[in-house]
Amino acid sequence: MIHHLGENNSLLNQFVSEIRDVGIQRDRLRFRRNIERIGEVIAYEISKTIPYRAGEVTTPLGKTRVSLPAEHPVLGTILRAGLPLHNGFLNYFDQSDNAFMSAYRHHLPNGGFEIKLEYFSSTSLDHKILIMADPMLATGSSMVLTLEQAFHYGKPREIHIACVIASRAGIRKVQEAFPEAVIWAAAIDEELNNKSYIVPGLGDAGDLAFGEKTQQ
Repeated sequence: MIHHLGENNSLLNQFVSEIRDVGIQRDRLRFRRNIERIGEVIAYEISKTIPYRAGEVTTPLGKTRVSLPAEHPVLGTILRAGLPLHNGFLNYFDQSDNAFMSAYRHHLPNGGFEIKLEYFSSTSLDHKILIMADPMLATGSSMVLTLEQAFHYGKPREIHIACVIASRAGIRKVQEAFPEAVIWAAAIDEELNNKSYIVPGLGDAGDLAFGEKTQQ
């Protein structure tokens, strides 16, 4: 299942427009905050799908019945670009356990690249709701590799993939590997260029949020 949230009119589209805009995205603080706000919007939408339980709260004037989350999802994030998006989710799912992993493109002498995963820290995922956040779902290779590694920590009951911008190719790759996953995207773009970046996309989300990295 794919939820393309940008198809509906909401403030989400303004946040996406600003992070795409070459004039506005030079402001790193604003870029990070917009990514964070997009995470908050997607977190709110996902929150409608999780189980709830009946509860009761005491106010200064009495008691009232409330509906509360029956469980909190595990929030997984691919470093480093995913940190602002992760913060948005954590602002809403503030009682959740967290998982962090480092997946990156290792560039090869022939001009290509391979995905490397060098760090993974997670609580048990067995029978949990897992939300994996990565701002750019380009080829889908990083997400597939990360989810394969995640299964060493247990099999989640539900998998939600949250991204700011996804490509059609990335969505297909994830669906082929994990057909049970639910994909949430603020925007979906049609193309990848010859360097496997999303077009029109927004550029390198990690560099825009934290500064350019030196290739080694």
